[in-house]
Amino acid sequence: MVVAQRGGKYTEAVVGTIHFINPILSQTNDVDADLVTLTFSSLLKTDENGRLENDVAESYEVSEDKLTYTFHIKQNVLWHDGEKLTADDIIYTIKTIQKDSYKSPLIANWQGVRAEKVDDYTVNFILKNTYAPFLNGLTFGILPQHLWEQVAGNEFPLSELNSQPVGSGPYKLNSFKKDKNGKIISIEMGVNDDYYGQKPYIKTITFKFYASEDDAISAFNRKEVKGINYISPSNLGKVVDIEKKNLNRLSIPRYYAVFFNQTQSKALADKTVRLALSYAIDKDKLISSVLKGEGQKIDTPITPQLLGYNPNTKVYDYAKEHAQNILTEAGWVDGDNDGIREKGDEKLSFALVATSWTDIAVTAIELQAMWKEIGADVKIETTDNIQEDYIKTRSYQAILFGQILSYDPDPFAFWHSSQKKDPGLNLSLYDNSDVDKILEEARKETDPELRAQKYQEFQNLLVEDVPAIFLYSPDYIYLQDKSVQGLGAQNIITPADRFNNVEDWYVDTKLIAK
Repeated sequence: MVVAQRGGKYTEAVVGTIHFINPILSQTNDVDADLVTLTFSSLLKTDENGRLENDVAESYEVSEDKLTYTFHIKQNVLWHDGEKLTADDIIYTIKTIQKDSYKSPLIANWQGVRAEKVDDYTVNFILKNTYAPFLNGLTFGILPQHLWEQVAGNEFPLSELNSQPVGSGPYKLNSFKKDKNGKIISIEMGVNDDYYGQKPYIKTITFKFYASEDDAISAFNRKEVKGINYISPSNLGKVVDIEKKNLNRLSIPRYYAVFFNQTQSKALADKTVRLALSYAIDKDKLISSVLKGEGQKIDTPITPQLLGYNPNTKVYDYAKEHAQNILTEAGWVDGDNDGIREKGDEKLSFALVATSWTDIAVTAIELQAMWKEIGADVKIETTDNIQEDYIKTRSYQAILFGQILSYDPDPFAFWHSSQKKDPGLNLSLYDNSDVDKILEEARKETDPELRAQKYQEFQNLLVEDVPAIFLYSPDYIYLQDKSVQGLGAQNIITPADRFNNVEDWYVDTKLIAK
């Protein structure tokens, strides 16, 4: 009988680069989030089906009024440097998230929450108002107070701890390699022998960082790596002997959309223009040509598998002639016969920002061609650092980007007007007082059915305003060599959740008698 054996190495190709291996800064970079998941522990985590389960938490209770959450922490959790993880570390992490100067994307989820120490292994979270999805927010990685407490807000993103992290997770940093320019090109993680949970089978996990998916696939084909963090459907044909590999299709509540920044473009501030751009998109073609059928089209910011999805929301089905007609009726015409419509002195022209990832880059090109057919001139700007170059400053006219929700979604951070500036994630700078009120009320509603009704109202209002065009929700395709066994993930919230049972993975085996 063949069974798993401890030992061996797993090397994964990752497209992208490191910014912060820091759990309160990692939300906008999948590479950072992958490393954080292996390195840091959290109060709660998700299992292979996306359900919450205890991690550092031993148990917890919720008060009858749903305003106090009491968490009891395991007493055998050690930091990688041997110090004990206690309630002080949890409170420090939350207070750091809550400070504006630390610029954590998690800050919106922790407004109005007070963290109090009961004893070294008990913490109370006291809410000003009920917040139904509160437990979903307790999957943040915990920082070691004894190492970080002397780092001020302005120094926080510059600390060497962001590239040499000390956590309490199943793996810890062994070493990293840099190129001649000082850029990290690989990181090796080793098993944390003091891990409080099941000790992982695989001795070392190495991440190698590549500039493009083609480079990662080439490395996989040369057997330099045993996995690729994500592969685009359009690139599956480039994998040698793919039928002999583990092609894992994971469900993830993520959607891609074009977000319009109406403050940066007079043309996009015209609702008729945004409607015409919506009608001009053939989503079925995008699913076929970009995703090769590996995904579903969407029309709202809540995907079909999530609480509150509204199947009756208005849909702007592909209708190119209708798009052309409404533009003409609104005074957008091609008066000089250059193929671009104008209204007075304003051209129907704007820039679309996108990452260089294969799926996104190809989607941008497809959109450019579709919009050209209705007289819109679109220039594509690609970047490998979309967060720093564009999102932080909101310096774009339109941006093609993805957003992830939990299975009990809280769209507040993406659509409430208070989140228009960094670190908020309202990429359309959307501002609707009725939507704000609904999102605030939904957060407080503990009855799932009533909360779902609020989310449905929200979708109706949002889609009517057309601050964005929702395109598709792709499957997450995770490629591994057949020698890698034990992956349990099926439904994941974020790409990093593919590691949620990494302690069960193995590459070495042994024979034992039955």
